[in-house]
Amino acid sequence: MTISKIRELLSAELICGEGDLSAEVYTACGSDMMSDVLAYVKDQAVLLTGLVNTQVVRTAEMMDMICIVFVRNKRPSEEMIALARDHNIVLMSTPKRMYEACGILYSEGLNKNSRPLAGDSPDKNGESHA
Repeated sequence: MTISKIRELLSAELICGEGDLSAEVYTACGSDMMSDVLAYVKDQAVLLTGLVNTQVVRTAEMMDMICIVFVRNKRPSEEMIALARDHNIVLMSTPKRMYEACGILYSEGLNKNSRPLAGDSPDKNGESHA
């Protein structure tokens, strides 16, 4: 799924990263706790969050994420926008709540089964499960 498609599905406003909308992403996660993102998230390209501080962008950069979607119309500060630009991270804001936004992306095929992760084994239907 492209970042442009995510923008469309979530009715999201693009804040920065105009040149990166054609990038393909395979996974996403939703969290307001950056410590959980650091501890448990692997191979996630998109972060959905309601947390608005520079730590969100720093965490996304450390985890090689390429897009942050702020839920509930949250808006990043100018400092966050500058930091995201420095690290080529797309920032968007959606009016949707976290649960709905994650559900939409999941139902459209953006989930952990989109790309097998190391250690996953396929079941009889060919789907991977950790």
